[in-house]
Amino acid sequence: VFGKDINLVLVLNNLSSDRKSIRVDMSASTILYTRRAVAEILKAATAVELGPKQGKHIRVKIPYTHYGKYLTTDKRIQVTALCEVMRSHGLKLLVEKTIILEDTNIIIKVPRRVVVNRAVSLEISYANPLPEPVSRCVLLVTLMNQQVKINLARLAPRERSKIYFEFTPRRAGPLQLQVDFSCDKFSHVKGFVTIAVAPA
Repeated sequence: VFGKDINLVLVLNNLSSDRKSIRVDMSASTILYTRRAVAEILKAATAVELGPKQGKHIRVKIPYTHYGKYLTTDKRIQVTALCEVMRSHGLKLLVEKTIILEDTNIIIKVPRRVVVNRAVSLEISYANPLPEPVSRCVLLVTLMNQQVKINLARLAPRERSKIYFEFTPRRAGPLQLQVDFSCDKFSHVKGFVTIAVAPA
């Protein structure tokens, strides 16, 4: 989840009956959705001895403090592990994983019944998932082809807050509401909901 430390486990298994010495070079970078690297956030190397038919786990932790300021709006991190079997004429194995961090920041609560031409109040809650305060918070609400910009108070670390948004639907049928939350430490955290508007 965005704002938390990332914990990974690399599992190595020796399927042969010979002892193996493995060198593992690990790296991680924040990337764009095109897979283009933005910034390297982890580089580590370790040596592992594996007995016949033995398996081992290598634990890797990427703290939020290492990746937070380099993350793009795509919220993607590419992790690679290059495993080289020593004394084996250059036998190598490359393991790759792309991590997409989830947002749990926006929650939109809609009344059970929404009727055309009758005012309705929605509850929009938003959160700061980071271990540090955020300021310059802005909520952009898009509804019925109109955008409303709402300036919000700063949020303490891990704080959740909420506002109430009132509107009157003008026609029956499905209506999509989109919310976009930005602040000085991250931007474009989105939430959306489809509202079923009943006839009057």
